[in-house]
Amino acid sequence: MKLVIVESPKKCETIRRYLGEDFQVMASQGHIRDLSTRGKGGLGIDVEAEFKPDYVVSPSKKKIVSELSRAASKAEEVYLATDPDREGEAISWHLAQILKLPVETTKRLRFHEITKPAILEAIQSPSIIDENLVRAQEARRMEDRIIGFKVSSLLQRYVGVQSAGRVQSSTLGMIVERQAKVDAFVPEEYWTIDIQVKIEGKTYTAALTKIDGKTFSCKSKEEADAIMARIPETLTIGSVVKSQKNVSSNAPFTTSSMQQEAYNKFHFSPSRTQAIAQRLYEGQTIGGEHVGLITYMRTDSIRISPEFFYHHAKPYIEERWGEDYVGSIRVGKKKDSVQDAHEAIRPTGTHRTPEIVAKYVSPEEAKLYRLIYCRAMASLMAPKRTETTTAILEGNGLEFTLKGTRVLFPGFTAVYGEFEEADEPSLPNLEEGMPVARIKIDPEQRFTRPEPLYNEASIVKAMEEKGIGRPSTYATTVDTLLKRKYVSSAKGVLSPTENGKLVTTVLKKYFPDVVSTSYTAKMESTLDNVETGEATFLETMNDFYVPFEENFKKVQDKIYKTPPEYTGENCPECGSPLVYKKSKKGDKFVGCSNFPKCHYIKSEREPDEPTGKLCPECGKPLVYKKSKKGERFIGCSGFPKCRFTKSLDGKVTEAKPKKIYTDADYVKPCPKCKTGHLVIKQGKKAEFLGCTNFPRCRYHEWIDKKTKDGEE
Repeated sequence: MKLVIVESPKKCETIRRYLGEDFQVMASQGHIRDLSTRGKGGLGIDVEAEFKPDYVVSPSKKKIVSELSRAASKAEEVYLATDPDREGEAISWHLAQILKLPVETTKRLRFHEITKPAILEAIQSPSIIDENLVRAQEARRMEDRIIGFKVSSLLQRYVGVQSAGRVQSSTLGMIVERQAKVDAFVPEEYWTIDIQVKIEGKTYTAALTKIDGKTFSCKSKEEADAIMARIPETLTIGSVVKSQKNVSSNAPFTTSSMQQEAYNKFHFSPSRTQAIAQRLYEGQTIGGEHVGLITYMRTDSIRISPEFFYHHAKPYIEERWGEDYVGSIRVGKKKDSVQDAHEAIRPTGTHRTPEIVAKYVSPEEAKLYRLIYCRAMASLMAPKRTETTTAILEGNGLEFTLKGTRVLFPGFTAVYGEFEEADEPSLPNLEEGMPVARIKIDPEQRFTRPEPLYNEASIVKAMEEKGIGRPSTYATTVDTLLKRKYVSSAKGVLSPTENGKLVTTVLKKYFPDVVSTSYTAKMESTLDNVETGEATFLETMNDFYVPFEENFKKVQDKIYKTPPEYTGENCPECGSPLVYKKSKKGDKFVGCSNFPKCHYIKSEREPDEPTGKLCPECGKPLVYKKSKKGERFIGCSGFPKCRFTKSLDGKVTEAKPKKIYTDADYVKPCPKCKTGHLVIKQGKKAEFLGCTNFPRCRYHEWIDKKTKDGEE
């Protein structure tokens, strides 16, 4: 029996079917090891010993590692088939270390789609672990650990916020900077003036573009009123210009462009899009066949393989739409930040159309698959050809521009048209000198706008353009900022919180490189060089660590502690000033500044409203109260000594009679208070032993079956 180890359990069943009974397929379920928190600074890195890492098996993975070890010891041969990227390579390397497999000879399988041909091809031509990729991942992990631990320790100690990270901090910096620009923006008034005209019984809209030969510009209502007074009821066509052009489709999806388009079309967050794509990649059962539906979904390449084009896409396009609709393979300009290790995201087969797949998958999976399928196919189809007609309507020194577009050949829109913006309506045949009747004037007051705040898609686009992060980190970076409450999201629009602004302000002052997009992009580029062998792990770590550590030592002596925010009240217990504080979860509360000597925390609960009546049982005032469910009732202000309650309509709540315990109920003496006895009580889910002196004594213990049956 041969053993194949993949990352995800969902792949196991699919791959096992393809390989047959001679193979056992198991999953590591992601990373099995990580840096420990031992050693100097809790880094898990021995910096003096050339950055030697101290790895430990994650507690949640010990059982998995044990099962993999047993299976590997019995297997004739072990194949490592983790994901085909930097993280996947590192997981394979860690597996080899833990399972005591020779790194130089252990077979490594790489495939970019989970289909039978791809799996069989990988098993027939295996490679070995690429240690350059491993060292690149190791350097990235160590840099993140050093920045995260060291900078976060200062932030927690002096500023009172959770943490900082390499990619997340520069991304947060962009969000904070955009918010500051929006807050400082001063809008300016301007006006647009359109007219509606009737030509051959149909209504069209033309925009005012020139006044007395000069480009139209209007800044006030008075100007707009004066211009509108000049618009004649009949205008004349001064010129008609027709032009043809080819409109090419967009490139097939990368991780970033897929996340952006899914947000724009379906309002899926980047993390939701990535989770759906993961399921499509790992495989679904379609018509009785379990198969991966798309290629690997973490990629920054727009390349599509010639094999897919010539053997799948081209024949399908010719058969369905005709030879004229066939395009060519797109060749994009390779950017420095593009690794191009994988193809673009595409379907694994053209015969699994969106209509067929939709019958077997969830609605959200069907939506994303349709988007990926149509985008990839459109990129391999001929351009759309259009004819644009531009007519200038003249009258009384004013010029209005009227445009219309006629589609000569639909090209790629035959498959992607539903996701494209509609063209301007086509115009009838127009001739110079033709009179045109104006039927309505549409003035509109507008104001200039700043660049919009980032949303969950545009921040991913900005990260990609700035070269910070990689396809595998875009969605997780946004999620981290949201979870740590550094940013908030209202309908997908990202705004920095006060904590987020505070973190950015402190980092810009003391660790400017951490929030610098250019510095972060340079680090990513350096890691890419380690991956390609152009740089070594040790020189990369030294180039990063030496200047960082020098700056860190200086900052330790300079960083200020955020001054407390006083409420203006004093503590009722010790007299010290009360201040606003933040919990570990980031929630604001009022507490004593004399902590930890004084633990007073001000309750935010509103005081009970008096009813003006007295309790019939103890004579204390009755007040209006609220139950845990938010329902109002009347109760005694002497609670908990007096438990009298009644509803708002005056119905008295009957208290449950207190159970009287006898010697027959006693199980054994209470070991805590010594004066009470343990008796069987009924909890919400199960019975337990509790003290008869409750609530003065809250000792309790779980019931042993023998004890319940009366045995000691």
